[in-house]
Amino acid sequence: MSLNQPEKLQAMESPRSICHVVAVPYPGRGHVNPMMNLCKLLCSKTPNIVISFVVTEEWLGFISSDDKPVNVRFRTIPNVIPSELDRANNFPAFIAAVLTKMEAPFEDLLDRLELPVAAIIADTYVAWTVRVGQRRNIPVASLWTMSASVFSIFDHFNLLVQNHHFPADLSEQGNDRVDYIPGLTPICLADLPTILYGSDRQVLHIALDCVSSVPKAQYLLFTTVYELEFQVIDVLKANLPFPVYAIGPSIPYLDLKQPCSTTTLNGPDYLQWLDLQPRGSVLYVSLGSFLSVSAAQMDEIVAGVQDSGVRYLWVSRGDSSRFKDCCGSQGVVVPWCDQLRVLCHSSVGGFWTHCGFNSTLEAVYAGVPMLTFPIFMDQNPNSKQIVEDWKVGWRVKKNKVGEGEHLVSREEIAELVRRFLDFESMEQMEMRQRAWKIGETCQTAIAKGGSTDINLDAFIKDISERHHH
Repeated sequence: MSLNQPEKLQAMESPRSICHVVAVPYPGRGHVNPMMNLCKLLCSKTPNIVISFVVTEEWLGFISSDDKPVNVRFRTIPNVIPSELDRANNFPAFIAAVLTKMEAPFEDLLDRLELPVAAIIADTYVAWTVRVGQRRNIPVASLWTMSASVFSIFDHFNLLVQNHHFPADLSEQGNDRVDYIPGLTPICLADLPTILYGSDRQVLHIALDCVSSVPKAQYLLFTTVYELEFQVIDVLKANLPFPVYAIGPSIPYLDLKQPCSTTTLNGPDYLQWLDLQPRGSVLYVSLGSFLSVSAAQMDEIVAGVQDSGVRYLWVSRGDSSRFKDCCGSQGVVVPWCDQLRVLCHSSVGGFWTHCGFNSTLEAVYAGVPMLTFPIFMDQNPNSKQIVEDWKVGWRVKKNKVGEGEHLVSREEIAELVRRFLDFESMEQMEMRQRAWKIGETCQTAIAKGGSTDINLDAFIKDISERHHH
């Protein structure tokens, strides 16, 4: 079924045959997007699923014009949480509001929905949905939007305590190897999620509470691809009392099939520019949508990339004044782009990334090597996975343990970027080969009979059958 052509829902005459799912993302861009991508996948699988996608009124303003299947309807609750536009100013207060203020208006909304609810798919970080499901006898699928490995780290937090790795002083213990978390390859303490140590620790108890609520749900969905993290997923499957499904990569790859006007004259300029560049010659730079690097480090990154002489496409949200004296034919700076389409473009040869998990999955799907520059939360372990486990990237900065932010100089950056896009280098050729192979793994997973395809079918069958019984 096409995502854009509104088709009549064949099942509309008989509400009993409709599988009505309520989707509740955590209100953040890195959570709303994978939830919507999952909804698109579910709708592409079966015509008789209807999804109520629940967001605040503010969030509806951000996403109401986005492409979505006709079977997905936006439903809103009032703005009971701080605005998205300044949530970074007081992140703990924002999370606290999400966990305490949204539950009552959500229940009010459930009472007003026309169709009975077959299942709730809720971000793991809106943990109160599990209680709502229990009260109303509606099964809840918890959607985890970080890697399965990071889930396992939180799920086995007690092992860090037992091994005297929590609490820990990273300046003394940062290089200690953590080699006892089931399903994980050994990882340095300094590469664990930042909320375990340092200033972000004030929200650690919230993450642990949310993860500990998962066994009270009826399903666990991962936005990752089974083959990328099969060891850790197998361990979790063996230990959790319900189905665990890897349904990733939960990125907008279905949209790539839509006819796109991007190569015509009225398409986005940046895609026309990419069309003119040599194959694999462009570095795509995006440092995420929420937290960023210091101004001093940003100046070094900008200068270093420019001094490298490498072509670049740079997504710079907000202040672009740093770029005013530069670019020319070497680079293009845009406030936004269709990231997956860019990464899949033949002229893009590398991705400078903050290692948010959605960006990581998009690069993996596109088969593009990464320069990793993690900043916050799960980005450190993602960087480690990219560089050490999958071997499809290099780190821009080593974790200088215990020294606060270590400034990477423009000279170091220029040299690294030049080497990273050097197509003559054997090391580079091998890394590109590995990246391409992992991209093929993703394609196989989503194809008919692949792990993702099978898992999505099993999940739909299960919630539909439960509903009809």
